Amino acid sequence: MQALSPGQLLAFLREVLEANEILSDLWIAGEVSNYSRSAAGHRYFSLKDPQGVLRTVLFRDNMPGMGLRDGDRVLAHGRVSVYPQRGELQFIADFVRPEGVGLMAARYEELKLRLEKDGLFEPSRKRPLPRFPERIGVVTSPTGAALQDILNVIVQRWPVAEIVLAPAMVQGDQAPGQIVAALRDLAAEPGLDLVILARGGGASEDLSAFNDERVARAVFAFPVPVVAGVGHETDETIVDFVADLRAPTPSAAAARATPNLPDAWRATRVLERGMASVVREALASRASRAEGLVTQLERAAPDPAAQSVVLARLLRDMAAKMERVCTADRARFATVSARLAGLDPMATLARGFAIVQDAKTRRVVSSTRKLKAGDRLSVSVTDGAFWAEVS
Repeated sequence: MQALSPGQLLAFLREVLEANEILSDLWIAGEVSNYSRSAAGHRYFSLKDPQGVLRTVLFRDNMPGMGLRDGDRVLAHGRVSVYPQRGELQFIADFVRPEGVGLMAARYEELKLRLEKDGLFEPSRKRPLPRFPERIGVVTSPTGAALQDILNVIVQRWPVAEIVLAPAMVQGDQAPGQIVAALRDLAAEPGLDLVILARGGGASEDLSAFNDERVARAVFAFPVPVVAGVGHETDETIVDFVADLRAPTPSAAAARATPNLPDAWRATRVLERGMASVVREALASRASRAEGLVTQLERAAPDPAAQSVVLARLLRDMAAKMERVCTADRARFATVSARLAGLDPMATLARGFAIVQDAKTRRVVSSTRKLKAGDRLSVSVTDGAFWAEVS
């Protein structure tokens, strides 16, 4: 076997210790000794009892305002690790409280602080409840008085809702696991509007299932709003902080999760009357407007008799104008025709004139100087043409 260096062995031991589930979630009770605070704000001390001493560190990011003194008896939560630079076993604390608080109270406070740091209590993520739920899930003991209280309230206030019961133990070591399983079953239910998680009152030990981290995270991850009704009004659990709405008792949880049917009926009648009034006013307004529009149309509509007179006058005016235009056009046509007639070559020929053209070139002969003996000529008169030859 190959020899290990001190650093390798210490690294191996640290990995083993930090991977151990028990050693990574420990509560240690002891007396503070050798307390010191570094310039960076980290607190170093030992937890001791007659049988041993455990080096401990509480880093500045965990409980920054916590003050300790030598001789304090405390409960500390954290994990075991190894500090390789000194080869020491050390306890890395993340929560410290006086031992007189008690382990259960210290565990409660440590979990509350840790979940609050993780955002499980953030008010902005809390969802509003539906006004008129149709399917309501209930997680509680099937034999407890809390279930009957819830059913009585819902039947009285909102009997139209369907109740989906997911039974679970609400006390004892098995209770947290059963509550988580019940919530998981309800998460698969279709159409679920909200869930009531409830149990009756009891001692603080009896409510420990509702201070369990598994239950708190299951409530946080639930897909629809969760109403918590755990214990009596003075009881307070981790689930109350995580739920979307906290009620002081199971009966109050049922009341806050449902509308009151008689109140709903009265509100419906008020709405009905209000809507009827609005509709009547709207119809009256539209009817008045329609009547006004009809009156405007009637006033704007043309008078047939008056329009007939106007049309007849327009027709007469158009006929007179057309006659004047036609008369003027006829006069212009006659003048142009007379001018054209004076320019007509046939009229000139009819008066005894003739057109003499060169027989070859068809050019008009306008002077004898352009002719010579033997030239053939074409002579056109009013009723035809004949050939001639210059001699």
